Amino acid sequence: MTRTTRATTALAVAGAVALLLAACSTSGSAESTSSASAGGAKKDPAASCKAPDTPSTDALKIGTILPLTGTLSYLNPPAESGVGLAVEDINSAGGVLDKDVSIDPATDSGDSNDMTVSSSAATKLVNAKVPVVIGAESSSVTLNVIDQLTSNCIVQISPANTATDLSGYSSHYYRTAPPDSVQGSALGQLITGDGNAKVAFLVFNDTYGTGLRDTVQKAVEESGGQVVYGAKGKGQEFPPGQTTFSSEVTAALASKPDAIVVLAFDETKSIIPELKSQNADMAKIYMSDGNTADYSKDFDKGTLEGAQGTIPGASPKDELKQRLADFYKQSSGKELADYSYAAESYDATTLAALAAVKGKGTDSGTIQANMAAVSGADGGTKCETFKACKDLLDKGEDIQYTGPSGIGPFDSKNDPSSAYIGIYKFDGDNKPVYQTAIQGSVSK
Repeated sequence: MTRTTRATTALAVAGAVALLLAACSTSGSAESTSSASAGGAKKDPAASCKAPDTPSTDALKIGTILPLTGTLSYLNPPAESGVGLAVEDINSAGGVLDKDVSIDPATDSGDSNDMTVSSSAATKLVNAKVPVVIGAESSSVTLNVIDQLTSNCIVQISPANTATDLSGYSSHYYRTAPPDSVQGSALGQLITGDGNAKVAFLVFNDTYGTGLRDTVQKAVEESGGQVVYGAKGKGQEFPPGQTTFSSEVTAALASKPDAIVVLAFDETKSIIPELKSQNADMAKIYMSDGNTADYSKDFDKGTLEGAQGTIPGASPKDELKQRLADFYKQSSGKELADYSYAAESYDATTLAALAAVKGKGTDSGTIQANMAAVSGADGGTKCETFKACKDLLDKGEDIQYTGPSGIGPFDSKNDPSSAYIGIYKFDGDNKPVYQTAIQGSVSK
């Protein structure tokens, strides 16, 4: 997901996405949170966790569970850079409780095709007794490990999870990316706003894919549109990892759609050539953050020209992009070609550190108890950097950290109360180019 250009100002499109999310709350206690997933009401895995009477003053260690391998490995460099750059900035400002922050251990989440990878990573993180974990990128992976992590009182902060099933799942789970209800509504509005009345979905049977499909479908239908293939309840999804799509594309095109929405990960590299071979209008293809990526090395020039996609978050500013690129070059010797969720990773790390500063403790209970407050759920003076926010906290002031991802304070479900959804259009080199952003916010 390469964000190659940036508008001077992120435009807030009229009729911004309105979401039925809970109002902002100062509460972050385990007792206040319960989760409702596909299986019904579920007890908070971290229900027995609480802040200690005497906070720990040990040096803060942050673990990561990011896709070093698997189909989402292209998302690791921006996430790794976001976390690493944040730690560098935190330590340059004096660290947390006058001690440097470190990233240890850094584990591999893999992807949803092999959950044993993330299960092993979660065990390693639990054994390391880290208070905070940044990740995972995949919602399905998080659903595989969240009980294990949060039941051990680890604060998990994902910079990329969007599945609606994760809203309010645990008092110890947060995310700096908005739930799919935001992106789905924005994508649905984009599709129907372009004049498309009949929509077909090519969607994989994954928590991310079906959840996003459901919210896009809802937005399409509320705008007077119709889903003619791949609708919820029709059983027309394909399994993750599938590599041939002749029958699915034939069936979708036979429904005579005005637009086709492709919701998949690496499978997209097989779906697009099949759509092209069956003469689909590629300017009527829509994608999401799972596959709005750089395909310049995968397809012939012009293959995706005119196709559109969404990615949560406004495009990072050029200054941050350069800093991220410099950090990644120095740490890995490679060029950073993708910035997806880098800002969200940076903010997730910074928020955890600020929570430790505010609570004067580096244990998970203290960090969890202060996460909502430093995000601005209690109000407070706005500050854009760890140093500026730390200076205010040291003076005893309340703060609202306003980092590069542009999210609002955490709400009662530990979701961002507002967020931007970037709109991208593919150019002749099959790269997504930033166009504008739609802001989704809490319904009052």
